[in-house]
Amino acid sequence: MKPPPIERTAPRLFFMRILIVKLSSLGDVIQTMAVLPDVLQVYPDAQIDWVVEEAFAPLVQLVAGVRAVIPIGQRRWRKAYLSAATWAERRHFTARLRQDAYDAVIDLQGLIKSAWVARSARLTPQGFSASYANGSDACAYEWPVRYLLQRSLPMPQRIHAVARYRLLAAQALGYSDLALLQLPARYGWKIAAPLAPAPGLPEVVLAHGTTRPDNEWPDAHWLALAHQLVDDGFVIGLPHAGPRELARVQALAQSLGPAARVWPAQRLDALAQRLSSSAGVIGVDSGLSHLAVALDLPHVQIFSQDRAWRAGPVGSAYQRVAGGAQAPDVAQVGAMWKQVVTARRQGMGK
Repeated sequence: MKPPPIERTAPRLFFMRILIVKLSSLGDVIQTMAVLPDVLQVYPDAQIDWVVEEAFAPLVQLVAGVRAVIPIGQRRWRKAYLSAATWAERRHFTARLRQDAYDAVIDLQGLIKSAWVARSARLTPQGFSASYANGSDACAYEWPVRYLLQRSLPMPQRIHAVARYRLLAAQALGYSDLALLQLPARYGWKIAAPLAPAPGLPEVVLAHGTTRPDNEWPDAHWLALAHQLVDDGFVIGLPHAGPRELARVQALAQSLGPAARVWPAQRLDALAQRLSSSAGVIGVDSGLSHLAVALDLPHVQIFSQDRAWRAGPVGSAYQRVAGGAQAPDVAQVGAMWKQVVTARRQGMGK
């Protein structure tokens, strides 16, 4: 959907340099990407930098509108906090962070660790820092944040994660009254074009991996679903991260035979490029599922708990939720996938 023209009530404030602080995790970082098209529609000349955990930096570098990515190694530094190498890296990070002065520094994470990063950034004379004034249901938040930064902005108690990020940025930058926020989230990428699909049958990616055991879907369900997809004329893409996930996809591939494609371990930018050429994704509530949403792919997101209202896809007929308070069965997921494919073929979009 083409965004509407900016209303005459657009703010007269001007922000040239903006710093986003959103460090982790993968799914949350991806959902935060929806903030950039909003900001750039209102302030098309804005220069936006982003502080993010180093593992996610290659993916953030693909986001349209990001001028510079400033990687941080907090997760790695914690393992050797007192080492000379760690302190040298921390000094280098701080120097890079303070290289430029910002008109607005927005902590979109709402944790003490992210607020301290935002607090350490250098501001222009008229610049300010901002974060959440309160927590929202099922959203991580640490209350001291409101006292660490200059502006604390109130949030609704129950709100989708993407809407929460968009609203915080809008309140901080002065455009929260615009109808822009009522539109479905948009994502912009520097991926020039999807890779050409591999010769042969279209590939459906099964995003089974998750760091939360309560988000997992049984291996037997994945196998049964994969067999159904193969019968429907698809091949199966199997990404993985780490030894445990690799063992799972190898077991699936052994049962599926030549219809399975075990993806190599790869950086997130390469993974996004390959994912963009797939026929769609079926996955649990995880970073790869949120990436499928951001890449505008046909997608079924499997929930095993009551979190879809906070993290599930919204606003698209070909991005749907299966399950909720309880995990769905194979038949439910398979039926939802058929609905998603039909909606995409009929051009039912956002």
